[in-house]
Amino acid sequence: MGDKREPHAGAAGGVPTADRPEKIRNVVLVGHSGSGKTTLVEALARTCGALTRCGRVEDGASVSDYDEIEHRQQRSVQLSLVPVEWAGVKINVLDTPGYADFVGELRAGLRAADAALFVVSAADGVDGATRMAWDECAAVGMPRAVVVTHLDNARADFDEMTEICRRVFGGDDPDAVLPLYLPLHGEETPDGHAPVAGLIGLLSQRVYDYSSGERAEREPDPEHLPLIAEARGRLIEGIIAESEDETLMDRYLGGEEVDFKTLIDDLERAVARGTFHPVLAAAPPAGDATQGLGTLELLELVTGGFPTPLEREAPAVTTPKGDPRPPLECDPDGPLAAEVVKTSSDPYVGRLSLVRIFSGTLRPDETVHICGHGLEDRGHEDHDVDERVGALSSPFGKTQRPVPRGVAGDLVCVAKLNRAETGDTLSSKDDPLLMEPWVMPEPLLPVAIEAHSKADEDKLSVGLARLVAEDPTMRLEQNQDTHQVVLWCLGEAHVDVALERLRGRYGVQVDAVPYRVSLRETFGERAAGRGRHVKQSGGHGQFAICEIEVEPLPVGSGIEFVDKVVGGSVPRQFIPSVEKGVRAQALKGVATGHPVVDIRVTLLDGKAHSVDSSDAAFQTAGALALREAAAGARIHLLEPVCDLTVMVSDEYVGAVMSDLAGRRGRVVGTEPAGPGRTVVRAQVPETEIGRYAVDLRSLSHGTGRFTRAYARHEPMPPQLAAKLRQEEEQAH
Repeated sequence: MGDKREPHAGAAGGVPTADRPEKIRNVVLVGHSGSGKTTLVEALARTCGALTRCGRVEDGASVSDYDEIEHRQQRSVQLSLVPVEWAGVKINVLDTPGYADFVGELRAGLRAADAALFVVSAADGVDGATRMAWDECAAVGMPRAVVVTHLDNARADFDEMTEICRRVFGGDDPDAVLPLYLPLHGEETPDGHAPVAGLIGLLSQRVYDYSSGERAEREPDPEHLPLIAEARGRLIEGIIAESEDETLMDRYLGGEEVDFKTLIDDLERAVARGTFHPVLAAAPPAGDATQGLGTLELLELVTGGFPTPLEREAPAVTTPKGDPRPPLECDPDGPLAAEVVKTSSDPYVGRLSLVRIFSGTLRPDETVHICGHGLEDRGHEDHDVDERVGALSSPFGKTQRPVPRGVAGDLVCVAKLNRAETGDTLSSKDDPLLMEPWVMPEPLLPVAIEAHSKADEDKLSVGLARLVAEDPTMRLEQNQDTHQVVLWCLGEAHVDVALERLRGRYGVQVDAVPYRVSLRETFGERAAGRGRHVKQSGGHGQFAICEIEVEPLPVGSGIEFVDKVVGGSVPRQFIPSVEKGVRAQALKGVATGHPVVDIRVTLLDGKAHSVDSSDAAFQTAGALALREAAAGARIHLLEPVCDLTVMVSDEYVGAVMSDLAGRRGRVVGTEPAGPGRTVVRAQVPETEIGRYAVDLRSLSHGTGRFTRAYARHEPMPPQLAAKLRQEEEQAH
């Protein structure tokens, strides 16, 4: 592409706007960390004149990486939107983090976009996480193209990278992934490196020379013609294989020349349908140049080949009660249906919601219905409320530029929606809707936190509530067993960003403390205990004596209380008091402070006093009796065991199974899970998998995923239990 339009300087000024869906393209950039996505965003903005109109961003920042955390960590940690305009089309460029800990931001970008640009480094190749993202897009038919960056690297090889992309992304049809251009190398430098100075258009058979800082078009040199002919023939066959004209391939193979317009039209249709994936090359502008190599060609592909919002099927909708509703249409005059794809806090504006509008038109100061369901298990409460929309804006770095409205197909930022959270649906208050949620990864790395001071403790709950409202890949747990506040995250970098946001954005200093699993105690043998609570301190005294027998029960039995008192030695009204005292002590533990489970407690005998016996006295006696029984018995420490399901590339199955065995895990089976993937099922003690989210990523080179579910508690090996008891005694 890039062969049929004249370069366009973009809008003359102001904010890119669109009043109808066909003038909008929503594109998400996907790729591993360091592949050059953020640099590409800035190159596109510069080529479109957006940087000239809006002014330069501050030193050390970029258009999309403007957060202070991103400055310090030198990488993207959040989804960002950079709208630009080209050839009369508004392009919403969504830049996503490449690091696996922030895959939730990537999923939000995929939800908001209608097409994806996969950015791969010519020097680094394609990693496992990028392959999985490609497969996710393929599963929903999202149109994709590939952009090769870092062509100036000494190790860069465009031809080799193109072949890797064809093999990795093409699957059964590698001819669906082919380059539209070939790089044109300039003169060799003294070190033998020949930098890329231009591109050769395979369809137009023209050279686009960027050596002057702006694109200049000319005829190819004679030595380029054989190279063009070979690559062009394969490209044409790949394009017309997707043509609606079934006779075109036979005619072409029979020697008929296919005209240029037909090729472009078929290419655009194939790209928009997601059946053909062109490969392009791009490099940022050098020095004071306004045009980066390949950026014009990329903009022409996006505006001409990527689908409009009209061509995308909107998410399914229901009423808030779950009743089905007709499918949405991307119509500015239709019923309002929009979705919050990202929530953030601005120190000056307050809460900002990035919204994708699927139907209708969103206007400032109107009242909308906010509906959010289904994330209660992550600390998000269901909510159905009406709220007034604040100002609408379009972002550019830290700057929010006012816009008058947002139409179906567009993305806008909404201010001061105080109840809206990421994933919520905005609709008309008279016709409330709920969109089907997108799939988010389960956070599986726990970090226990404590407020640093009393002042921080007062602000902690508010800060945590805001944090989980912004990030649906984070789960907040108030563990009732260990009494810890636990943030469940996707990885260590995710944890670092969460804690830094608590400190910097919400002014809450917290300390990370060791995460404790919910252990249990049980009796390893039959035991007897006598509880004697006799006190006389002037006036009304306390008198209660009870004798019990304790025996172990099978796993999962809980606590069973049996009354075998004869002769009324313990009055009937005090037998429930003994049981209450036993259960209260069992909850506190008898050896290491963990709850006692799976025992039968039998009340055999006791004594009472006509005046001094009471409910409280017999509760105390029951607790003392259980403690005495435990003092003379073997007490087992029980640890939770999880059912672990690990999906991993076939090449890492052996390493994963070996690692699980080293964690005292029992592999219970394996099964294929599609081409090149295997599911490993195992049962592993929870104490061994606290950091498994981090370790599996390292072990599988980013290709492994897992889920976990509580199975049961079972005895911990004696040597480990003894070590844990010793550690707990030292801690106290």
